[in-house]
Amino acid sequence: MKENGKLYLCATPIGNLEDITFRVLRTLKEVDLIAAEDTRNSIKLLNHFDIKTPMTSYHEYNKIDKGHVLVEKMLAGTNIALITDAGTPGISDPGEELAAMCYEAGIEVTSLPGPAACITALTLSGLHTRRFAFEAFLPADKKERKMILEELSNETRTIILYEAPHRLVRTLGELKEALGNRRVTLCRELTKKHETAFRTTIDELIDFYKNEKPLGECVLVIEGRSRSEMEAEKRASWEEISIAEHVAMYEQQGNSRKDAMKLAAKDRGVSKRDIYKALLESEEGEN
Repeated sequence: MKENGKLYLCATPIGNLEDITFRVLRTLKEVDLIAAEDTRNSIKLLNHFDIKTPMTSYHEYNKIDKGHVLVEKMLAGTNIALITDAGTPGISDPGEELAAMCYEAGIEVTSLPGPAACITALTLSGLHTRRFAFEAFLPADKKERKMILEELSNETRTIILYEAPHRLVRTLGELKEALGNRRVTLCRELTKKHETAFRTTIDELIDFYKNEKPLGECVLVIEGRSRSEMEAEKRASWEEISIAEHVAMYEQQGNSRKDAMKLAAKDRGVSKRDIYKALLESEEGEN
């Protein structure tokens, strides 16, 4: 009985052809078939490296039907390499669908690491890199888009977004409304001759594009919200009620007087002694 074929997720350059790995080149030459997001685009890459392996298309609009065809081929023993127009398959493209279908069919999947615009931009941004939230392109649906932006408004991790040039100005306006004026690095033409990393703020970017036409695919790397700022806002919100009302609120929830004082102190960022003193002053004032 013939063994199943294998799916190879092969990262290809996002601009500079020298970024392709030796392993990816060897794999693209050795597999039986290459599934490409756009064969017209990928043929340039294959010709550059003298790769003669047959190609077939696999993209967003045929990912289900063609996915089943590719799975059947791999079940029959065909080894397939999946490539996207640029970068790592499965990142903001239908590669994730094919990988999932392979796992369901018992087909082995391996990923050959290489270029990814999101990681390249993050490391280039000058912003925090330890924790980040990758959102790719914001959804086109207005309701879903608004919901995602609301979620991002309290995101403390560095945020990475992709955007097309013709939608950039609109997106910047939405980001300003949802996130406020954050620090941001706009990355364009990554790894290419005219690579740009514009480290600025959302406000300054909006002003810049009032007189400039956005060009090239963009990656926006945006600073996360400050935890200390969030805590300060939360503490400030409690100042709308008195300390006595604050403690009474927790007592009404079933907490003891001692625990209610402790909770109120934590909310306001003060000591329990300060709460106790304020309650005494309040009671003396009433008497």
